[in-house]
Amino acid sequence: MPSDTTSGYPFPDDQDLDRTVAYRTPRAFRPAGPSAGAPQDAGHTRRLPQWDEPEEIGYGTVPGPAAPPPAAPRRKGRGWIVAIVAAVVVGLLSGGGVWAMSRLSGGGSQPQDVLPGGAIAYVRLDLDPSAGQKVALFQIARKFSATRDSFTGDDPRKAVFEALRQGEQDLASVDYARDVEPWLGDRIGLAVLPQRGKGGEPDVALAVQVKDEAAARSGLAKLGADHAGLAFRDGYALLAPTQRQADAYAAAAPLSRDPGFDGDMKALGEQGVLSFWADLEKVASAAGQESSAALQPLRGARLAGALRFDGSYAELAGVARGGTLTTGSARPVRIGELPASTVGAAAFSGLGDILGRQWPAIEETARSGAEGESFTRFVEQAKQQYGLALPDDLVTLLGTSLTVAVDEQGLDGDQPNVGAVLATDPDKAGQVLDKLEKFLADSGEPVQLARSSGDGTVVVASSQEYAGRLAQKGALGDDETFRLAVPDAANATYAVYADLDKAEKLYLNGLPEGERADVQALRAVGLSGRQTPTETTFALRVVFD
Repeated sequence: MPSDTTSGYPFPDDQDLDRTVAYRTPRAFRPAGPSAGAPQDAGHTRRLPQWDEPEEIGYGTVPGPAAPPPAAPRRKGRGWIVAIVAAVVVGLLSGGGVWAMSRLSGGGSQPQDVLPGGAIAYVRLDLDPSAGQKVALFQIARKFSATRDSFTGDDPRKAVFEALRQGEQDLASVDYARDVEPWLGDRIGLAVLPQRGKGGEPDVALAVQVKDEAAARSGLAKLGADHAGLAFRDGYALLAPTQRQADAYAAAAPLSRDPGFDGDMKALGEQGVLSFWADLEKVASAAGQESSAALQPLRGARLAGALRFDGSYAELAGVARGGTLTTGSARPVRIGELPASTVGAAAFSGLGDILGRQWPAIEETARSGAEGESFTRFVEQAKQQYGLALPDDLVTLLGTSLTVAVDEQGLDGDQPNVGAVLATDPDKAGQVLDKLEKFLADSGEPVQLARSSGDGTVVVASSQEYAGRLAQKGALGDDETFRLAVPDAANATYAVYADLDKAEKLYLNGLPEGERADVQALRAVGLSGRQTPTETTFALRVVFD
């Protein structure tokens, strides 16, 4: 089945979209006949072998005796990876309108289907994701001056190639239309593999989607990759430091079959235009940090993430699983119960418990540092003069959750409304606050905080009026902007929110006229996530007007 389609995909009936973009098919994606000597199925995707089938190498390559390692790499060939990666990345970040939007299939094999299993880290860029991802990316890109004009019918890969060629004498004789455009596809993946032998460097395998094997072989050689190992598998060129490694990678079970990787990516969901994965423990080990006490929580931990788009926002989402990063469940925060006039807020659950558990390590680190004696004197002085018992009083104050908020009212005045809601024992927290106020007064920084207590909560604020409003249940959770920026806020165990539209009056007038429209297109920023005994998730969103 062809890995690429050449037909356009109808856009929604939106007058803001240029319909000619949807239906034009650039020359870069018109199917060309096989080059002389090229396999007849080049540019097509074949089904990977099933578990009970013998493993094959893409395009009928049969494993044979390993080729001897090539001669020492030439220094002039070091730029070929940069050229390929940059050429594909620019299509996502700096344009590609017609080029990237003219094909909305999103089908075919992915780099993880051809890169070898056993990787410790992986990153993938896909300029041919699902149709919804492409349409959303196109809509967002047209909001900003830096990307609006670059969404033309030109191939952005050519633009970046020409820029690279100006600084590389070895690429002076390479012609993009003849040597690169005929074979370079949309997807690229990089796998970092465990080092061979103690103290060795990790190996790297690169998978570049190609449309024509013969043209790719010739084009890569002209880019300076003739010294690297090269093999083909299911519509991709696999590049490795040696031919022996490239052949082995092409015959190996793919990364997509690794149970840990597969489970993590499924938990992640939509992989968008950019995705990544890492075995954090093995990455730390490869970096020589396996004995560091600070990295003990990474034992067995893995991280997966993706950059994806909606018509209203861009989202960087991720999931961490395994290790001791997810040792328990935290309670949902109450950020959605803040006043609807909130312009910015941050809420965290379980900080008191975390501080209590981590205090011995914090204390050990502080005492062993250059300021160890000062830290010891501070702790003793706080206890003797003010009755502050560390860390117990801080654990009490932080309680089960902490929510800090800034209100729109008075934002541009001399005394903005700032406050915090502490989910803790009101009486005990009040005593700790008394001690802190006395400590600050004696230190030359007197602070008089307005307070308000409720059922299991203590509110401290810059004014009594704002403290009273924070003590009541607000309607921020009903605000459309908040719901877009902070998904699933009711179940989040940590969240951060900033309403940029409400804060524009602080900075918009000071911006140059050319930048003002771009800044006004930004609506809000939000971060939310949830911790359970098995995993921790996060979603960072930028919402657009």
